[in-house]
Amino acid sequence: MALTLAQQHRGLSDAHFLALARKTLAPADKQLAYELLRVRPGALSAATLADVRHFAKGMTSWSDVDCFGCFVAGVAWRLGRIRDRDVAKYALSRDRWRRRAALVATVPLNSKSRGAISTAGDAKRTLAVCTLLLDDRDDMVVKAMSWALRELAKRDPHAVQAFVGADGHRLAPRVCREVLNKMATGRKSSSPRRRTAAKSS
Repeated sequence: MALTLAQQHRGLSDAHFLALARKTLAPADKQLAYELLRVRPGALSAATLADVRHFAKGMTSWSDVDCFGCFVAGVAWRLGRIRDRDVAKYALSRDRWRRRAALVATVPLNSKSRGAISTAGDAKRTLAVCTLLLDDRDDMVVKAMSWALRELAKRDPHAVQAFVGADGHRLAPRVCREVLNKMATGRKSSSPRRRTAAKSS
């Protein structure tokens, strides 16, 4: 549906397409709005901080947060529409979903499939967010920490090795295990049985 709607409105400017996505944002189901921006990420070149905050309202699920982080906040951050300090505020939030969103927003900085521009990734901004959440033991945040570091490791393994080496004692054991396994074997779990049963990041 999102692809069809995007094709029907392909003549819209970025600003007007962004407005369309905002209009489709429903409190009970945000997926269409997020998918529209996945199809046309360039529309976020017209975004303001207020727009990004609007798309973040009412996030209460894993899927909402990951779509927001990958398709909205992370892209807007990469495009310079929001600042490092704006993402840091999410990381320092009392809301577990916003803290997870801060980590997920680093994925578009480093993942080629999410539109990352630099082949070296963005270790500085990614690790700044990870540092803010080193001691967080909320399961949703721990899983996102692992995801963020594994994505960065594909681009800058030396930066991730140094980070884990310096701060691994503060990271959740799961994060260290998955990140180091990914770097050593290409898989986040060393056990075939556990890989089969494991959920996605």
